[in-house]
Amino acid sequence: MKPAEGSTVIGKSVSIRGDLSGKEDLYMDGEIEGTITLPENTLTVGPNARVMADIHARSVIVLGSIHGNLHATGRVELRHSAAVLGDIFATRLSMEENANLKGHVELMTSEASVSSSLQPVPSVATQDSLVLEPNA
Repeated sequence: MKPAEGSTVIGKSVSIRGDLSGKEDLYMDGEIEGTITLPENTLTVGPNARVMADIHARSVIVLGSIHGNLHATGRVELRHSAAVLGDIFATRLSMEENANLKGHVELMTSEASVSSSLQPVPSVATQDSLVLEPNA
């Protein structure tokens, strides 16, 4: 996948230890250990990336490896080469065939587009399948 125009790019030879935050889209193809915070932007985890971090972003696209929790106010996309070990909290989830997820998924409603009567939909993910369970 090619980085979106205007994105900051962290190449595959770069290694970061600590907290990373910003106010622009980020394409990460290197290694990071710590936290990533992009509250209004998109994080793309490239195919060579090895991320050991909790992530807070508007949306996250994963092609590489993540060991940590993903918190997105928008969409999380797990592409075919994605490997995620951690929980996902987002309003939408897209998962391609052969993507690997080991953790829990909690799909939340967007406060701006729903009435107060709707509840978040907790779900359970296993290594082999994704099972969504609506609230009772």
